[in-house]
Amino acid sequence: MSAAGREIRVKRVCPSKRWRDGGRSHLSPAGKPAGAPQPCPRTRGSIMEYCSDSEDLFGDYDSLLEDSSLLAKLDDAEQSEHQRQDLRGVDGQQDSTPRWPRKDNVCEQPREDVLTDSILDAFTDEAVGDAATSQQGFLEHVEANGKKSKLQDANRTSTPFRNADKRKNMEDRDRRQVRRSVSAQLKRTMLCNAAAPASVSRSVVLKEAVVSKEMGVAMEAASARATDLGPFFGLPTKVKELIYKLRGIKSLYDWQETCLNLDCIHQRKNLIYSLPTGGGKTLVAEILLLRELLCRRRDGLFVLPYISLVQEKVRGLAGLGLELDFMVEEYAGNKGRFPPVKRRNQRSLYVATIEKAHSLVNSLMEAERLDQLGLVVVDELHMLGDGSRGAIIEMTLAKVLYQSKTTQLIGMSATLGNVKELQTFLKAENFTNTFRPVQLREYVKLKDTIYEVEPGEEDCFRFSRHLNFKYSGAMNKDDPDHIIALVTEVIPRHSCLVFCPTKKNCENVAAMICKYLKQDFLQHRAAEKAVLLRELKDSGGGSMCPVLRRTVPFGVAYHHSGLTSEERKLVEEAYSSGILCLLTCTSTLAAGINLPARRVILRSPYLATDFLKRSQYKQMVGRAGRAGIDVVGESILILQDKDRMAAKTLVCTPMENCYSNLLQDEERGIQSLILSLVGLKVAQSLDQMLDFLRGTLLYVQQEQLCVKTSLWDVILRSVRLLQDKGLITTTADGEALQVTRLGNATYKGSVDLTYSDVLYRDLSRGLEGLQLNSFLHLVYLVTPYDLISQCKPNWMTFYTQFTLLSAAEQKMSGAVGVPESFVARKAAGQTVKKWRPQLFNYQ
Repeated sequence: MSAAGREIRVKRVCPSKRWRDGGRSHLSPAGKPAGAPQPCPRTRGSIMEYCSDSEDLFGDYDSLLEDSSLLAKLDDAEQSEHQRQDLRGVDGQQDSTPRWPRKDNVCEQPREDVLTDSILDAFTDEAVGDAATSQQGFLEHVEANGKKSKLQDANRTSTPFRNADKRKNMEDRDRRQVRRSVSAQLKRTMLCNAAAPASVSRSVVLKEAVVSKEMGVAMEAASARATDLGPFFGLPTKVKELIYKLRGIKSLYDWQETCLNLDCIHQRKNLIYSLPTGGGKTLVAEILLLRELLCRRRDGLFVLPYISLVQEKVRGLAGLGLELDFMVEEYAGNKGRFPPVKRRNQRSLYVATIEKAHSLVNSLMEAERLDQLGLVVVDELHMLGDGSRGAIIEMTLAKVLYQSKTTQLIGMSATLGNVKELQTFLKAENFTNTFRPVQLREYVKLKDTIYEVEPGEEDCFRFSRHLNFKYSGAMNKDDPDHIIALVTEVIPRHSCLVFCPTKKNCENVAAMICKYLKQDFLQHRAAEKAVLLRELKDSGGGSMCPVLRRTVPFGVAYHHSGLTSEERKLVEEAYSSGILCLLTCTSTLAAGINLPARRVILRSPYLATDFLKRSQYKQMVGRAGRAGIDVVGESILILQDKDRMAAKTLVCTPMENCYSNLLQDEERGIQSLILSLVGLKVAQSLDQMLDFLRGTLLYVQQEQLCVKTSLWDVILRSVRLLQDKGLITTTADGEALQVTRLGNATYKGSVDLTYSDVLYRDLSRGLEGLQLNSFLHLVYLVTPYDLISQCKPNWMTFYTQFTLLSAAEQKMSGAVGVPESFVARKAAGQTVKKWRPQLFNYQ
């Protein structure tokens, strides 16, 4: 085929489309040997197609550095064309017959222009426009040469040369001319493109410059492990704006700025900080958690003592999570997944109760993901000394300290005594301040007299005033503690909280107060109270608590764990906005829920049947006079004469110390700890267990707590007991300990070791008589063992109800150990002998 009839075109074909069409490219992928055999190009008539890659001619395919297949073919085509031209030149010397134009109107061109012009036909303006940046310089350069060549061709004539000598001299000059091949031009243009910026629009250049700069900053920050993203304590300005928008906080207190700028914070050392209630401790913890999530890109854990606190904190942090792109996950009640979902591009903030936090840490240890936890914050750290829950906090913190050297621990509390011992346990530094934004005045009430608390006084109490409120005989009978007189001094203009020892007492006190309030209270914000009543009714599916129905119109409500989450949310919002002016509540509200009051009244110095601890007292009175709402706060503790001396110790002595509870309740805490250590394969020998215990608060306080025994003896007793219960056993070679299936279920389900084996036997026995056609079996399944001793039923009433059960239900009752004969004898007052209780422990 003649050279004039052949064209070489570069056609862009998307690789995915190329494979769908079934035709494989003859161009070699980068990385394959250039000499490998390639399929022949497809031809259609006189047009030869060479398929390049979809985006960049010098991308993964046909790279100048990796593969020269395209350049080789261009060189071959050029050399072949040159040879044909040489042959025609020889023929022209032998035959001087004039050459006329071909029928297809393709004129002969000088040989250096043949290939160039044919290639340019395929490089249209559209092709240049959508080419990659690395190609545009080459295409525009070749196009300019092509236009110049065509312009010269237009001035030429198609008439053949009449002077053969003149033509020969021209051809000789062309042969001597140094010609650039297409491949040489391609290489030269690529090198120019690499050295000089592409001719693209200014907007594209600026956009690429910004992206490059951002990527450079990100890479530099990642390589240097930078933790400073902005002016707000290392956080972007957007965080400060969100805190003002969502919380109304414009600036921090001086102590907060000092705490956030401590060297131990920047060096990621553990920290314990303590301030009076209402000083703003929680905001510091939240800023530290945000720095961990946004700057260091690691997860955080916020441990709170009660479900209501977790729910409140999740609601408060949800807005920040949406704006700053991190997850806020609730671990309380029946919520939470173990182990948590592993996310690639998003960080998670886990807000958990004490028990859920322990289970979460166990699941992360088992999944070998504990290092993803960058920061653990424990609120109310003084609860380390609070019975079984304190033991769980200690186990959780000890496991994090032992297993992860990169996780930072932050503890905060309003009441801490033995801080030095806690510092040793947590390997932490301490920050303490006495700042309180609102002045707090503490009072006690004896009979009808109010005394101000003065620790410097000899008697600790100083006379303040007498109550001035007229009581009728009926009021004195219903309200001997003069609660109505105390609350009506501040409501409805200001808010008031009344702490009660039990949930039932909360409801009774709320109803009693409303019974004697004036009708004027009904008119205060009546329309908003009506809306609140409708919302409470809707949240209950058309029904609501009769106590709330009577008290809400007066602006009074109760607050305890018996409320549903929706009811609690409505009550808290109504109180915060001033629709409700008085709440009767339990100690749960004192632990951190942001419901401040002008006056706080402690109905009794008891919590259930136990006398208050100083830390609990300080938490309750700390709810009075919160910043930004009141200028002064008052607390009044109602006392009886018999409690006067104990109350002096309560309000005037220093804070009590926190002691480890791992050995309390017959060493139940350390037994649970050892079982989980064996189950998680953290310690499978006695020596490993002792090594772990060296990192606990118990080890720090062993001289005070292990007077009659040693830690080694405690470990031996605990392991022996766990083996007797069938919870752990030794491996086949006898060299290590391992958990049984029952032991695995016990520590993962956080089941009390005292009842784990009994619970398993009772549940197995219950399966034999389980009846799913009624709800009676649920009574058997959910009755707590530790509440059985408190149940004292009327056996005649019990027998009457028993006879009303169906035959299947009576059969199930007998299967679990409560047959009709037993109930009949107890109802008749007879003594029942040789009866082993399964569900009921009645004698």
